[in-house]
Amino acid sequence: MRRSTGGALVAALMTAATAVAVASGPNVATAAPAEPYTWKNVRIDGGGFIPGIVFNPGEKDLIYARTDIGGAYRWSQAAQSWTPLLDWVGQDDWGHNGVLSIAADPVDTGRVYAAVGMYTNSWDPNNGAILRSTDKGNTWSRTALPFKVGGNMPGRGMGERLAVDPRDNRKVYFAAEGGNGLWRSVDHGVTWGKVTNFPNAGNYVADPADPNGYLNQNQGLTWVTFDPASPAVYVGVADKENPVYRSLDSGATWERVAGQPTGYLAHKGVIQGRYLFIATSDTGGPYDGAAGQVARLDTTTGVWTDISPTPVADRYYGYSGLTVDAKKPGTLMVATQISWWPDAIFFRSTDYGATWTRAWDWNGYPNRTKRYTMDISANPWLDFNSTAQAPEESPKLGWMNESLAIDPFDSDRLLYGTGATLYGTTQLTNWDANTTFTVKPFAKGIEETAVQDLASPPTGAPLVSALYDVGGFHHADLDTVQPNFHDTPALGSNTGLDFAELSPSFFVRVGNAEAAPHIGVSNDGGKTWYQGQQPSGVTGGGTVAVGADANAVVWSPAGTGVHYSATRGSTWSASAGIPAGAEVESDRVNPKTFYGYAAGKFYTSTDGGATFTASAAAMPTEGRVNFKAVPGSSGEVWLAGETGLLRSTNAGQTFSTVGGGVSEGVNVAFGKAAPGATNPAVFLVGTVDGVDGVYRSDNSGAHWVRINDDRHRYGNAGDALAGDPRIYGRVYLGTNGRGILYADRNGGPASPTPSTSVSPSTSVSPSPSPSTSPSGNSGCSATYKLTGSWTGGFQGEVTVKNNGTATTNAWKVGWTWTAGQTVTQSWGGTATQSGAAVSVVNAGYNGTLTSGASTTFGFLGGTTGTTNPVPSPITCSTTP
Repeated sequence: MRRSTGGALVAALMTAATAVAVASGPNVATAAPAEPYTWKNVRIDGGGFIPGIVFNPGEKDLIYARTDIGGAYRWSQAAQSWTPLLDWVGQDDWGHNGVLSIAADPVDTGRVYAAVGMYTNSWDPNNGAILRSTDKGNTWSRTALPFKVGGNMPGRGMGERLAVDPRDNRKVYFAAEGGNGLWRSVDHGVTWGKVTNFPNAGNYVADPADPNGYLNQNQGLTWVTFDPASPAVYVGVADKENPVYRSLDSGATWERVAGQPTGYLAHKGVIQGRYLFIATSDTGGPYDGAAGQVARLDTTTGVWTDISPTPVADRYYGYSGLTVDAKKPGTLMVATQISWWPDAIFFRSTDYGATWTRAWDWNGYPNRTKRYTMDISANPWLDFNSTAQAPEESPKLGWMNESLAIDPFDSDRLLYGTGATLYGTTQLTNWDANTTFTVKPFAKGIEETAVQDLASPPTGAPLVSALYDVGGFHHADLDTVQPNFHDTPALGSNTGLDFAELSPSFFVRVGNAEAAPHIGVSNDGGKTWYQGQQPSGVTGGGTVAVGADANAVVWSPAGTGVHYSATRGSTWSASAGIPAGAEVESDRVNPKTFYGYAAGKFYTSTDGGATFTASAAAMPTEGRVNFKAVPGSSGEVWLAGETGLLRSTNAGQTFSTVGGGVSEGVNVAFGKAAPGATNPAVFLVGTVDGVDGVYRSDNSGAHWVRINDDRHRYGNAGDALAGDPRIYGRVYLGTNGRGILYADRNGGPASPTPSTSVSPSTSVSPSPSPSTSPSGNSGCSATYKLTGSWTGGFQGEVTVKNNGTATTNAWKVGWTWTAGQTVTQSWGGTATQSGAAVSVVNAGYNGTLTSGASTTFGFLGGTTGTTNPVPSPITCSTTP
């Protein structure tokens, strides 16, 4: 269950404003024990809409990009890649990964601002916020707003809505949606107040009758821009009859600009010299728009001129992406806001819009001549598995081209966003010389996919994914962009997949295609696919489960009830005893056993999915619920929900609560067992000891270690989760907008991720003979063993046993290392070290041991030499 973050409203007085301010930072949470992990993205590059690109005009190569659901990024010129800036956003404030606007301070270039919030309707429970940074986004402070912000709402490509006054960089403006008007800060974004005398809060609504509350928002104000040569401030308004306002006295008074064009919404407003240019469309976008114009205001004479590149009679698109060349007065470009067919169109003028040339022109239908070539070799999937017929081409130049920006320091560099990636060129002035320039993806580091399901089989590729929009991939190499996404059939947005645990080359995949098919089948581990059949009435993918031996499939699609197949998806029959829409999973050992969950009830089938029986076990009834069966353990299934983590060892007949401090679960998964352990590692996205995060347990949930940290929380994450069955400690985490993450334990050499069926060798070493403390007058004994080692480090575990006849209330274990070892982390006990001597006292939950009972604690250590001998003796006392 997502919870709203609180904040205190602090009143402040500002000129011509009613001020509201909330100052807070990113959520700070410390989880103990913790284990250091390295988190990396599985490389896809892009995969979503890029609504904004912002060059800082005060510093070369300082560039920011914003996404609608995946946070913000900063360009690294040295690495030629993007660095994510909002990975600290967590489950409670997940909507703050929606970035409606970015403003870069041109005076103090370390400062940057972001307006964050994902939805203005009920989908996002939290209000929006303004983030501010003084170190280019490495760290942030946050001021809450008294209203919501819609980084993923209609109109999100307009802007930028945030802007820093170059004449006084203490002043920052925010043009809000939702009828909330114009806001201003005079202290570098710390406090904010509404500009009460701004005359128009906007009135454009895409669809007032939308029952979902998504299209019926007033799109409000759309952009703010400054005239650097005067005190003038210009503001765009989502009002077709009054789209542009200005202040000529630094924001003290405001007026509608006389003579302005009407009938459209001004998506962009850019000043060059004495001219204000605006690009307009008949809708707020980003998916639609059929008409518009480009206009120019001479700010010295007040005269407006229609400089649209295309005659009115020939327009089937509006305009949005608008940029000027700071080094070449009179040079500007504009993009079609939507030109789905045959392609996007970019226009360029070198005479302030008096004349234009096009990126491509007709050359006798269906042929086109182009000023550019496309090179997608870095991200080959951008051809969308297509060989389009002329006049269309694969890849396309773009669509949803709201962001278009010429580098203010380099006339040859242009970056622009599309609905799928970020493109650019470093040869733009070839356009003026009538020579060809090359357009390439510039999306490395941006991972923006919405992940629906993940599978890590015991053989084949390390990972197979199901994603919205771009479908998903067979990830033969986690660090390499794959050549194509799932195809034949593609299935549109893929919603689920599964493989046969005992025959893992067999996969089934389902998705939300607009029409049949909604299912694909693979016999080679998800690399290639063929179309499956589907029951009558299917309208969407839902979830799917494959029996352990590949001879049964259970599918819970949208549009109809749960069905099962005994013919690998070629024929289907309705399942009985389980409601439509249930989430389904398979037992990983018994090929006849399947599980389901719906509306607070857990269901089990023991006949291949033909019939299901509801369990009497208490289940969470609302919130996010995910469950998985355990590989290698027949009848064992774990369920994560807002009430915690539940475990069944009898195929769902009864469940017990998993302890270890777990109070809430989002998802659970299983991976390769720790060295010396018999049960698989358990991964949990949830809350342990009051801290939400990603956790691992090596002892079936008795104890947990946190494996992420407060800089790596990834917002709305965890509905897709998979452990790696071949590499101990590795986990794959799906997010809603930050792509797929994979994480490995620090300290050990990375194991390979081959696409063969051979499991890689483990990176940990076998344990030497354990050292045990003598039993006797101490009342307890302790057994020390190494569970893993690598260059410069190791992991150990100590078992403490009560050998006495009375119950202990506490214990203390000690030893002395002889080879310079040091303890760096501990869990299940508190470790301290003085010189070579180490002492460990019990944690709060495991000091009490009845006669004969035992407990364990673990630790990570460091080594400086080539040996790591087991210490002896190991002392144990019940009177610490």
